[in-house]
Amino acid sequence: MKILFLNGPNLNLLGQRETGVYGKTTLAQIENEVRKQATAVGAEVEFRQTNTEGELVTWIQQAPEAWDVVVLNAAAYTHTSIALRDAIAAIKLPVIEIHLSNIHAREHFRHKSLIAAVCQGQISGFGFHSYTLALTAALNVNALLK
Repeated sequence: MKILFLNGPNLNLLGQRETGVYGKTTLAQIENEVRKQATAVGAEVEFRQTNTEGELVTWIQQAPEAWDVVVLNAAAYTHTSIALRDAIAAIKLPVIEIHLSNIHAREHFRHKSLIAAVCQGQISGFGFHSYTLALTAALNVNALLK
């Protein structure tokens, strides 16, 4: 199983940005934990982060060439990007939406995810564990689709 983890804007600042909301764990620490768990079950993972919407769109469009599942933390683009929504809808690959914080318990403008309807599912509110939960979901997504 090959799983691509895509991370959107400001996630490069994890561990220092709004630690009361996002925690003190860095994206590199999250990646290390996910990679360790993936290796233990024979899965391949890759992490990418960008602050650019178009780069996320391109990575999503290219994902079917090399990956089985995409795990996407689109960050703020979750609530604003029709382009991401359309890219997810265009590919024939399961995409799992994740968030560190519970977007439904935050500011009103964060309650609406433009990508949720075209994703396999959504995991939010579990801090860095959202990533490890997403790994478990990705490993089992094919069974869920049957």
